[in-house]
Order: sequence, then C-alpha cells, then structure tokens
Amino acid sequence: MQIDKETQEKIQELQGYEQTLQSIMMQKQAFSMELSETENALEEITKSKDDVFKLVGNIMIKTDKASIEKELKQKKDLLALRLKSIEKQETDISKEAEE
Repeated sequence: MQIDKETQEKIQELQGYEQTLQSIMMQKQAFSMELSETENALEEITKSKDDVFKLVGNIMIKTDKASIEKELKQKKDLLALRLKSIEKQETDISKEAEE
C-alpha cells in the first residue's frame, strides 16, 4: 500500500505534535509535583511555632520564619504561573493537532 507524499507529511506532523505534547505533559507533571511540595512546605512552616530550618546543599541552617514564608510564596506563585503557561501550550498544541 502506497501512501502519498501529503499523507506522509501529515503523519510526520502529527507525530511531532504527539512528541511535543508528551514533553509538555512531563514538564506539567514535574511542575505540579514541585508546586504541591512547595504548598505542603508552606503549610508546615505556617503551622510551626518552633525554629525553622532550610536545607542549603548538604547543610541545614536556621532561618527566619517570615523570610522563608516569603520565599516559598514567591516560589509557589512562580510555579503556578509556569504551570498555567504549560497548560496553555498544551491546549494550543492539542488544537493544532486536531486541525
């Protein structure tokens, strides 16, 4: 069975979309996991009445609770923004593939 050139090009294009979507979904999953971990850390820091420590490389240092909360909130906002951007890319690629 012979496939014409135009059909072959469309198949290759769809395969490209599929690979791009898989890559986007992997990034989305990684950002989702990191966002969840950040939210959990922020929740624990907020509940904590004791000293707060931060892991820096292989060293754990005591840190100011307010500054670590601020840092985690900024990280959470950044991750949420990246996740939203990836979801938009996913939607756009899916629409292109459907067309």
